[in-house]
Amino acid sequence: MSVFAVLDPAVGLAHDVVAAFAQVVPTALAIVLFTVCVRLALHPLARAAARGEKARARLAPRIAELNRKHKGRPEKLQASLAELYREEKASPFAGCLPMLVQIPFFSVMYRLFTTPNDLLGHTLFGAPLGLHVGSAHGAGEWAVFAVLYAGLAALGYVNFRRARRAQAKQAAQAPQGSAAPAQPGLAFLPYLSFGTALFAALVPLAAAVYLLTTSTWTAAERAWLHRDGAPESAIPVLA
Repeated sequence: MSVFAVLDPAVGLAHDVVAAFAQVVPTALAIVLFTVCVRLALHPLARAAARGEKARARLAPRIAELNRKHKGRPEKLQASLAELYREEKASPFAGCLPMLVQIPFFSVMYRLFTTPNDLLGHTLFGAPLGLHVGSAHGAGEWAVFAVLYAGLAALGYVNFRRARRAQAKQAAQAPQGSAAPAQPGLAFLPYLSFGTALFAALVPLAAAVYLLTTSTWTAAERAWLHRDGAPESAIPVLA
């Protein structure tokens, strides 16, 4: 039995909701509408995460000072950081919450679109929603995949630039003499922004439609929540 089988009740519910939407709109659009409804429900968590990021950016100079003051005394540093976050009513993990909450939803959608069902027999501009890019044939099917991948690549580039700017801003704001030595692995983090586009090549067309929808929502949501120019996390958001 697949480990994803435990998700079957939720997958069945998701299937029924998408199928209900598909009674009045094309199935691909039903996937988009269902994804938007779920992301809208998760929006309060995204707002909380944005507030957490802004709080951490505001506290960054004080955190750097604590790192300098308690260098070599990790227990004292952790206690001081905990006290700081408690006083400011902030959390160092707030930005991770929306991503963690989306994992079950992503797993349900992955199961829905990789398990044979009636939804995958529908088409998007003539291309079956259950089709993998490796099985595509004809200019029409290739064009559908090309448009979706181009959209995901464009969003990946936007997130890449955003993560690079965040890294540069963090480096510029670090107090002189207190910055930690450069870590080569951190320079690679912005390139993870293209991970969603690469993953889309491994899943059926229906899943690629979902990925493009949720990635577009994420990019627009972050742009809206940080429209005041407040610093963002240097860790890219994949979906």
